[in-house]
Amino acid sequence: MKYEPLIEDNYYHIYNCGNNKEDIFLEDDNYLYFLSLTKKYLLDVVDILAYCLMKNHFHFLVKTKENQEQKKISQAFSNFFNAYAKAFNKKHQRTGGLFKDRFSRIKISVEAYLKSLVVYIHLNPVHHGFTDNFKTYKYSSFQSLLSKQPTKLDRSFVLELFDNEDNLNYVHEQKKIHISETYFLE
Repeated sequence: MKYEPLIEDNYYHIYNCGNNKEDIFLEDDNYLYFLSLTKKYLLDVVDILAYCLMKNHFHFLVKTKENQEQKKISQAFSNFFNAYAKAFNKKHQRTGGLFKDRFSRIKISVEAYLKSLVVYIHLNPVHHGFTDNFKTYKYSSFQSLLSKQPTKLDRSFVLELFDNEDNLNYVHEQKKIHISETYFLE
């Protein structure tokens, strides 16, 4: 499969899952370490708008920064995933590939899709049955976007995209209701 290169100053949905659908996060420390590696490897080349980590897969919505070489962006992601896989394998005494394949990426160029993707990412753990309440799910950016605490997320962009915090919350709630009706009223 040919992968589209990550180009500067563009939005991307980045995602991957465990090899053979195996879990890539086995304990809280795994999630926290994965997030700490984003600071080390990714924040120089991308702004993170939203994320969600689930036990067997993850989603990121990022914007590549301006004036970044294609090779530098791709290398940062490669280093990030390799660092996590090596640490995970060492900690859990395993060998072999952790991730299914190279990470998938979809370039986003339509604002409406960008908004939908933020909501999709935050509601993903509800859809997959990892939680009933996306608002309290620990490994999602939703709480950080609504918090007043410092964050490495591009909070101001996301809030502006939805006009404000109340509307961000409202759109998520409405989509959750739609998902519940779709899956549970059949």
